Amino acid sequence: MCYPIVIEKATNNYSAYVPDLPGCVATGATIQFVNQQIKEAITFHLEGLREEGLTIPEPTTLCEYVEAS
Repeated sequence: MCYPIVIEKATNNYSAYVPDLPGCVATGATIQFVNQQIKEAITFHLEGLREEGLTIPEPTTLCEYVEAS
């Protein structure tokens, strides 16, 4: 499954979260590092859901850019 992620610039680093997996977050000093960390966080999160016998949420979030003037 492919889950969309959101990466935000913070004061001293970047943070990422997965809208379809509440509580699945990561931080890192660079975009590349936070991207790696969120992939690991998704894997860990899904493993935890499976171990608990919970349903794995389907990705439903759509991402688009909208140009504004």
